[in-house]
Amino acid sequence: MTQVSNVPYDALEIGQKASLNKTVEERDVQLFAAVSGDNNPVHLDAAFAAETLFKERIAHGMFSGALISAAIACELPGPGTIYLGQQLRFTRPVKLGDTLTVELEVLEKLPKGRVRLATRVFNQNAEQVVDGEAEVLAPRAAQTVSMPAMPQVTIA
Repeated sequence: MTQVSNVPYDALEIGQKASLNKTVEERDVQLFAAVSGDNNPVHLDAAFAAETLFKERIAHGMFSGALISAAIACELPGPGTIYLGQQLRFTRPVKLGDTLTVELEVLEKLPKGRVRLATRVFNQNAEQVVDGEAEVLAPRAAQTVSMPAMPQVTIA
């Protein structure tokens, strides 16, 4: 099992950064559609998507949002963090095969353990695809946890 340590509120510093990388695969789009119930053909049907302004299938916008959530939960502040809010602006489409980098940055430490984070996502060409901010409740105490294995899921 992988061990992950958090960064408690008192140890967070303005300007502190963390990142997470993920290549968007067919399986990701299929699973996200199944879990979210969003079966918009622009995500799942190549012929339909070819007739849109994107000219090809694109990943769900909230797939990038889910990656931001993963970065907050697993990287900064990490385990024990509670998500309070998120604003997102989708600036470019995410295509299958894109390698995304989620970048988090501590913008402000607020009262009562709350923290404001910049949440930005870039593709492999360093083009920003998502811009946003999150507010989280950072953990109070440092801890290292064993992350459970990812569940095995079959797509039919």
